[in-house]
Amino acid sequence: MPPNDVAELAAPTSVVHKPLPHDSARLHVQGSAAYVDDIREPDGTLHVAIGMADRACGVLTSLDLSEVRAAPGVVAVLTAADIPGKNDIAPVFADEPLLADTEVMFHGQSVFAVVARNRDQARRAARLAKIDIDEQPPSVTVADALKTGARVQDDYAFARGDAKAAIDAAAHRLEGQFSIGGQEHFYLEGQASLAIPGEGDEMTVHASSQDPTETQHIVARVLGVPDAFVTVETRRMGGGFGGKESQACTWAALAALAARITGHPCKVRLDRDDDFILTGKRHDFRADWRVGYDDRGVVAGYDVMLNARCGCSADLSPGVVDRAMFHAGNGYWLPHASIGSQRLKTNTVSNTAFRGFGGPQGMIAIERAMDAIARERGLDPLDVRKANLLRTGFEQTPYGQTVEDFETQAAIIEDLEATSDYRARRKRIAAFNATSPIIKRGIALTPVMFGISFTLIPLNQAGALVHVYSDGSIHLNHGGTEMGQGLFTKVAQIVAEEFGVPLHFVRITATNTAKVPNASPTAASSGTDLNGMAAKIAAGAIKQRMAAFLAEHWGVPVEAVEFRDGFAFAGNHSMKFDALAKACRVARVQLSHAGHYKTPEIHWDRAKAQGRPFFYFAYGAACSEVAIDTLTGEMRVLRSDLLHDVGASINPAIDIGQVEGAFIQGVGWLTTEELVYDAKGRLTTHAPATYKIPVASDAPPIFNTRLHNRANPTPSIYRSKAVGEPPLMLAISVYSAILDAVHATNPKGPPKLEAPCTPESILNAIQSLNGAA
Repeated sequence: MPPNDVAELAAPTSVVHKPLPHDSARLHVQGSAAYVDDIREPDGTLHVAIGMADRACGVLTSLDLSEVRAAPGVVAVLTAADIPGKNDIAPVFADEPLLADTEVMFHGQSVFAVVARNRDQARRAARLAKIDIDEQPPSVTVADALKTGARVQDDYAFARGDAKAAIDAAAHRLEGQFSIGGQEHFYLEGQASLAIPGEGDEMTVHASSQDPTETQHIVARVLGVPDAFVTVETRRMGGGFGGKESQACTWAALAALAARITGHPCKVRLDRDDDFILTGKRHDFRADWRVGYDDRGVVAGYDVMLNARCGCSADLSPGVVDRAMFHAGNGYWLPHASIGSQRLKTNTVSNTAFRGFGGPQGMIAIERAMDAIARERGLDPLDVRKANLLRTGFEQTPYGQTVEDFETQAAIIEDLEATSDYRARRKRIAAFNATSPIIKRGIALTPVMFGISFTLIPLNQAGALVHVYSDGSIHLNHGGTEMGQGLFTKVAQIVAEEFGVPLHFVRITATNTAKVPNASPTAASSGTDLNGMAAKIAAGAIKQRMAAFLAEHWGVPVEAVEFRDGFAFAGNHSMKFDALAKACRVARVQLSHAGHYKTPEIHWDRAKAQGRPFFYFAYGAACSEVAIDTLTGEMRVLRSDLLHDVGASINPAIDIGQVEGAFIQGVGWLTTEELVYDAKGRLTTHAPATYKIPVASDAPPIFNTRLHNRANPTPSIYRSKAVGEPPLMLAISVYSAILDAVHATNPKGPPKLEAPCTPESILNAIQSLNGAA
């Protein structure tokens, strides 16, 4: 590390790197944090409900809305014919309408919208429509789509070496087919938007959105006005997890369309069941893999085809599936690798972003292969994983990026192996299983290496607006959105640190497209990296002007001026920050700045499959122990030890919460959260009664979480690392531990354990070992 970097890492901080509370924590506890549905409704606000298709595939032949229009309280009924702009809400390929016109693409698709004086009237009226659809057989599953050949995007692959030849020449070979389920976002605050018409064609939209800029684009597109006529504001969301990135645009556009047609403020707030049916999920995959390896389990070649069920349109699938491919090697050296993907089109709601953005699905496929290798060779799975890690001389991913701090991964694994007492516990579990015919235990320690940056390079930029007022208070605005993850708190810490003032000097304000334009979504775990750096640049520019004023005023070099503890100092001179702000105002010093940051060094040529798509990597490892009931398939996580790399954490308290929350969400994805569609394409698990997210009692009774708090060697914001998505993949340890427990029921043969590991899946895996399934 260069000397200037060492100096930076050694510099003391007063606000950054401190475990400070979330800016809304007190409001959350009091129940007074305002979300979209809590905003005081303007007089005359109308409410919008969705009329949905009752078939998954077909042609819309007639639409009789006469009874809907005549229903009590109904003010307007909107169809595709009422859209003044484009009937298009797709973020990429213009392949998904706001309201169905002729083609029905999935069960529950929006066909019309009812605008009424209250929400109950709107919802009741929507049920009175008579919709005739010339039904056609729907394509619902991965297998269906492979038969039809339908795609939302062309197939894509990249490779290193000759995987087929390496596998064929290897001493040992295995192959498998692994189904990986999707996941519902289940944000606590559902989709909601409030649109308020202004002068002329102006429209203000309060949206529960991770991407106000994209929401602005879509609303403007649907209304047929320039972007500048639409302002989108988001103060906070009650969870997002990717489900409010592109998906929030639909409801904002419907609210805005209703407001345009009626001239009244209009609100959309989806019922939970409708939210399930109408919004996209995590992509489910089928991974078809082959691997060749030697006696020690060292991989010679790996070939995987990632079959992704994308749904009825592309949405964000191009990026999701690309990221799955980028993470198909996890942190392993694969001398010969072929990573392929098929982006399958089905008559189901378009799948979308979800925490990890495809990375988890690509990663768990190779972890399944590592477990299979260990099983076949009679080796400890941890030893197989360690034997295949990136190492000196073998530091490249399958897509050719050199990993500069790969040794962090090995250090984390060694640390966790010792602190979790992995080796001794594995022996104790083997002894337990030998005497327990019904309850079987399993243990696994799995690694995570996750790339940080948007793989769509233009998104790796951010803007921030900072004002210093004459009383010393500071106004902060940036393009990132707050969904409970603590982004606003971290960026405020960065600004306070830059000015050398306490955190309470900084006023956090709602994300607003009229303040910071052309922002990227708060996604890809990059919120703090991008927006924090932009805010630091903005604050630094103002501070430099203030320092220059003081240097002239005191007759000292500008380099001698420093800001700390609420003062500015230079030699024997000092001035309170608020007094300095007032003096600068009097001296006509500009105390406002719009900062902009773009991530350096990254580039990716998709056609050539060459480049450096990630600025750096975040690492982690988890050791989990489970118990399964071999008669019922029930499962309990008994203990989990997590060690996660956050660089030099900007806020350790928030980061611990992110690590634990992501892990539990990942456990839900791999154990209890099962999306079930029937043959007609209807989602049958569309409410908490049938779709089970983890609850408090599902957390491991022994749950140890530590941060690997080592400064990021890459020059990120205050040498921290992203923490939003990578810890979700720590939950793969639970899947592998369940697989280990299933292995204990029969020493022969490979079990077929699909994810999620519901009781049915576990029982099927046990039966597969016994030849019964």
